[in-house]
Amino acid sequence: MSPFNPRVRSEWMSGQIAIALYRIAQAIQLMLRRAGQAHGLSPAQVQALLFLAYARPGVRTIGGLARRLQATLATASEVADALERKGLVAREPWPEDHRIITLRLTGNGRRRVTDLEGLLDDLEAAIAELPLPNQQTLQGALQHIVRRLAAGGHVVVYEMCWGCAFFRPYAHPENPAAPHHCAFMDAPLPDADTYTECPDFTPREEVPA
Repeated sequence: MSPFNPRVRSEWMSGQIAIALYRIAQAIQLMLRRAGQAHGLSPAQVQALLFLAYARPGVRTIGGLARRLQATLATASEVADALERKGLVAREPWPEDHRIITLRLTGNGRRRVTDLEGLLDDLEAAIAELPLPNQQTLQGALQHIVRRLAAGGHVVVYEMCWGCAFFRPYAHPENPAAPHHCAFMDAPLPDADTYTECPDFTPREEVPA
C-alpha cells in the first residue's frame, strides 16, 4: 500500500498521517528556501549556520556538519567554503588539538542567524493553536516517530544534555569551570555546553539498566 495513493490512504489512518507529515516536510523545505533566498543563502547554508549556532563545540567541524546535513564530507566542505567566502564562517584550529579544524560563526554570521531564527514561526504558531492536551499528545507521538526513524538511520537527533542518559549533572562540584560530566565522552562539561545540541544525545529511557 502506498500513502501517495489518495484512494488507498482514505481508509488507512497511518497513511493519512504519513502524507500529512510529508506535506509538513515540504512546507519546511519551502520555508528554508525562502529564508535563504532573502539572504542569498542555499537551504544547506541556512541549516549550517543554525547548526554552528547551537551545536556543542566539539562537533562544529566539517565532519559534524556533514553528519548534521546528512551529506558527504565533500558537500559539507563546499557549504563551509561558501559561507567562509561570504564572511559568515571562519575556520580555526581546535584549542586542544591543532590538527582538528573547527568552524566558527563570525560576527556577521551570528547576525545572520538572528535573521534566520524565525523561519519556523508559522509552523510553531499552527501548533500553538492546538489545546495544550493535544500538543502534549502530538509531542509524544512525534517523539516515538522520530526515535523509530533515528533507529533506522534516517535522522540524527540533536538535543541538549539535560535529559540525556549519559549526562551526570554536578558530578564535579570541585570544578566550577566544568561542574558536569558526560559519561559518553568521559569528560567534564562546562555549564554553557550542556545547553547546546549534541548528536550523541540518548534519551534516558533508551539505555538498558
